Amino acid sequence: MKIQFEGNLAYQQDAIEAVVDVFKGQEKLQSNFTVLAPKDQSIDYDADLGYGNKVNLLPKQLIENVQTIQMKNGLRISDPNKIDKNDLQFSIEMETGTGKTYVFTRSIMEMNRKYGFKKFIIVVPSVSIREGIDSSLKLTDEHFKTVFENTPYIHFVYNSSNLGQVRDFATSDQVRIMIINIQAFSQDIDASKGTKRILLDYNDKLGAKPISLLQDTNPIVIVDEPQTTIESELRKKSIQNLNPLAIFRFSATHRDKINLLYKFDSIDAYNDGKVKKIEVASVTAKDQVSDGAYIQVLSVSNKNGFKAKLNIDVKGKNGKVTRSSKEVKLGDDLYQITKLDQYYGFNVSEISVEPAFVEFSNGQFLQVGQTLGGINDSDIKRKLIAKTIQEHLDKEVKLNPKGIKVLSLFFIDRVSRYREYDEEGNPINGEYAQIFEEEYNRIIQSPKYKLSLFKEVKDLEINVSDVHKGYFSSDKKAKKSNSKDKFEYFKDTSGSVKADEDTYHLIMKDKEKLLSFESSVRFIFSHTALKEGWDNPNVFQICLLKEMGNSEINRRQEIGRGLRIPVDQSGNRVYDENVNILTTVVNESFKDFVEGYQKELTEDTGIKFGHLAIESFNTVVTSLDENDEPVYLGQEVSNQIYQTFIELGYINKTGKILDNLKTHIKEERVDLGQEFDETVSKQIYNILKQVAGSLEIKNSDNKVDIKVNKEVYLSEDFKNLWDTIKYKTVYQVEFDSEKLIENCIKSINANVLNQQSKIEFVKGKLAVGKGGIATDGDLKTYVEHLDVEVRSLPDIITYLQNETDLTRKTIVFILKGLEPRILKYFKTNPQAFIESCIEVINLQKRLFIVEGIKYQKIGDHDFYEQKRLEETDAIGYLSKYMVEASKSAFDYTLCDSDIELNLAREFESSENVSLYTKLPGWFKIATPLGSYNPDWAILYNKGEGEKLYFVTESKGTIFDAGLKPIESGKIKCGKAHFEAIGSRMIVAHNMDDVNNQV
Repeated sequence: MKIQFEGNLAYQQDAIEAVVDVFKGQEKLQSNFTVLAPKDQSIDYDADLGYGNKVNLLPKQLIENVQTIQMKNGLRISDPNKIDKNDLQFSIEMETGTGKTYVFTRSIMEMNRKYGFKKFIIVVPSVSIREGIDSSLKLTDEHFKTVFENTPYIHFVYNSSNLGQVRDFATSDQVRIMIINIQAFSQDIDASKGTKRILLDYNDKLGAKPISLLQDTNPIVIVDEPQTTIESELRKKSIQNLNPLAIFRFSATHRDKINLLYKFDSIDAYNDGKVKKIEVASVTAKDQVSDGAYIQVLSVSNKNGFKAKLNIDVKGKNGKVTRSSKEVKLGDDLYQITKLDQYYGFNVSEISVEPAFVEFSNGQFLQVGQTLGGINDSDIKRKLIAKTIQEHLDKEVKLNPKGIKVLSLFFIDRVSRYREYDEEGNPINGEYAQIFEEEYNRIIQSPKYKLSLFKEVKDLEINVSDVHKGYFSSDKKAKKSNSKDKFEYFKDTSGSVKADEDTYHLIMKDKEKLLSFESSVRFIFSHTALKEGWDNPNVFQICLLKEMGNSEINRRQEIGRGLRIPVDQSGNRVYDENVNILTTVVNESFKDFVEGYQKELTEDTGIKFGHLAIESFNTVVTSLDENDEPVYLGQEVSNQIYQTFIELGYINKTGKILDNLKTHIKEERVDLGQEFDETVSKQIYNILKQVAGSLEIKNSDNKVDIKVNKEVYLSEDFKNLWDTIKYKTVYQVEFDSEKLIENCIKSINANVLNQQSKIEFVKGKLAVGKGGIATDGDLKTYVEHLDVEVRSLPDIITYLQNETDLTRKTIVFILKGLEPRILKYFKTNPQAFIESCIEVINLQKRLFIVEGIKYQKIGDHDFYEQKRLEETDAIGYLSKYMVEASKSAFDYTLCDSDIELNLAREFESSENVSLYTKLPGWFKIATPLGSYNPDWAILYNKGEGEKLYFVTESKGTIFDAGLKPIESGKIKCGKAHFEAIGSRMIVAHNMDDVNNQV
């Protein structure tokens, strides 16, 4: 198969035009220079003529060209002082997978056709990127010869042992494209190591320094991934040392966007359908059972001393054990931190950053990402691998008939977990490879695949070892050490054999073969080698077999390996939104992945979700000129709008959109600071809506300060009402212990669940917009239960005694009364079972206490003062839950539910209710179940001058059976409290309930 390249994609043409138009108005010129013959007479080189690039545009023309390009593309206009003819540098931002290499290669050919430029150097940061570009130029060779009418050109990878290529680069009058690693000529080397750069040293065979020949050509330099290629000042100087005519920097993740000419970022690519949509399949452990101490090493650092972040179980003040992240340092005692016996002896004795691990005084040793206790790390990895295989095969069933080969990519935490070596140096499967083959052989037996997929592809006959291959950046011939050294797993024993070379060529160089059904390889394992510079259009699954946050590459880089639009067996791109979905299988929650991905997008690309910039409105079209070309609003006016928004409090100084602007956008009454016609205003509003996102906001114009209604508050009736309900009480209790035991047994048998360990699968698509990253549609979840019993059980009687204050004898009676099936839950998750029992017993104690509770008024001087109502600050937003009041102590009543809302309205309309008030949050009654805040105080006119002062609790039912036990218990306590102070309390759903109970 041959990949077919599209030459008419609008966004690519725009990017190419942005590069080429920098030199608009330039005539075809060339510079000539003499290339001397070498002094060594045995070398068959004569003095020759060299050909170089030349530009004769005035600085003013270059500045106008650049600013016109930026205006057209809606970008910030460069300061003229930063466009220096002697140091021309420009940035082009293109999302991974959108054809960056194609764009800069075609730009090279266009600059040759228009301006006669012939000498180009592509500088890359790594071997993988170099090989990727070399492969791409080979693949596009036939395409470009067709587009550019067989214009002769040669591209080559710089090789220090073949300097004849450098001489040819200088002396040829045709297009020459050199691909070179920055390391070949950069000067940021360790002189003490004696490292030499042949390109920089005089060469007798050439009769010159090789770099001088490059300098004389005034090459146009393409820097790929500049954030990696030229991260140091010395490397920047090394690029300048090439004497370039201009430098064009291409990346999706610029750190410095110098004179940005074009931008097609992740949001543009996603919304334009030029990359796959992203789907996340989350595989996480839930309710993990720990057979002793649970420790997961999340990270280590040496900032302000050695520290490690651990996930451990910690006992809280309420007696509950929760799994939480704790930072520890050398000497810390986990027993003291957790207050749990199982951590006795776990003192942090060593923390190492390189290699990354934590060691404890009892000899336990964990590297970053490893877990002690809980669900075994290998079990999680098995689930991740199995999930990826299933997703892969599901796509094969769907896509193979369309002629689309499906590939999956695994990023692993260390090479030796995929490939190891025996004593003779022969490669053998590591843990991941072994798991993959076991799971693959198991899953393909499913009728779902066996009767459809393999019937067509006949893949069951293929050896499973041929289906997966691994490629890693460092391939060193090594034998597995017999040493039991704890650092053994850090050794990269990847090996270099014939099979490795074949895999390297297939993955890195022969993309078309890998994409065809002729190759049986469909699953690829890598460490960090396949990051920037490598991707494959038919990667549909990416599985991350490592802990996020501790990787040498991040989510964004990894996802980028599979974003490109896929091709079929004819080599044509397939633009089908039902096909173009990249599934990322991860060992973190869906929420954590989305938050992490958005954070990395912001850090890598500078995209600020929900932010405006001074150039946000540059490309708003105001009219058409005489040539029907658009006339833009421009940066000056765009900046005026931006500054107006800051002054009006629409945005802060960094451009972040504030609620005030969101409100005005929603109501279409944004103050733009000046008058625009309807067409221009509509464009500005559309930009604002895209950036503002869909966050829920409250209308600040509807904000109301709730004030005291003095007519009611100062009345004699309200004073009498308050005097009736204001007094405080204390309570005492009596209960029957045998009845308590009976209730505890019944409640545990009825309510305690089997909280066994589980693996939770969550799957959902992402929506990427200028407002941020969100869920696109509903999440699908599936839980797999792990029926495992622990080997050692804690002392449940002592634990329950300490946390419930019951005697050991009482605890034993309760446990003996439990059903056998309930006691079995203790073996599957002891901690969860104990905590559930504590919760049930303590609740039953409190409820039981309520049955025999008695309240007593403290005295005439201990009460809630009425004047505290004046100090109650309340702010509400006009809505259906806010009622304008004439009978209340406040001018508005702020309700918490529909029931309260209906009661407030009925109080206002009822002739029987003279006045009422919603009781403030500080009006509380002490109960064994926690403090209780009743809802209403009411003055009710019964007739014939009889006035009733009482408290009302608003509930959906007035019957105890319809209430939750705690609700019912608190209401009983409330009634007892008010009865003790000579008042009364009722429960009401509506005004009819009030009338019926007075």
